[in-house]
Amino acid sequence: MENKFKSDPAIVHSCKYHVTWCSKYRRKVLIEGVDKRLKEILKEICDQFEAKLTEVEVLPDHVHILVEVDPKFGIVKLVRYLKGRSSRRLRDEFPWLRSRLPTLWTKSYFVATVGVAPLSEIEQYIESQKNV
Repeated sequence: MENKFKSDPAIVHSCKYHVTWCSKYRRKVLIEGVDKRLKEILKEICDQFEAKLTEVEVLPDHVHILVEVDPKFGIVKLVRYLKGRSSRRLRDEFPWLRSRLPTLWTKSYFVATVGVAPLSEIEQYIESQKNV
């Protein structure tokens, strides 16, 4: 059984996130091999920064990932690297992307935490700490 938590000398953590972002103008450009290559690039970037990429789904105009990242590194920094490097590399490898879009990704993205326990259990646990 895999441990739910990661640790280093100072911190024990489990920081998992669902992240989604879109192509510029929601153009359907993540096709014809771009989708497959994007998955490879995202995995390489996550490996480089010791983030665990659990799931990736690439649709023609947006991307969904499930990723675990060290809180000291942070999800904001990881997303910046994922979007920036993947855009640069894909536009170099698929020149037709440059002619279709000024940039590959929109500036915005969606991120939500994915907990290890249901919210009701965490609320109950915190509430019960008054009685300890």
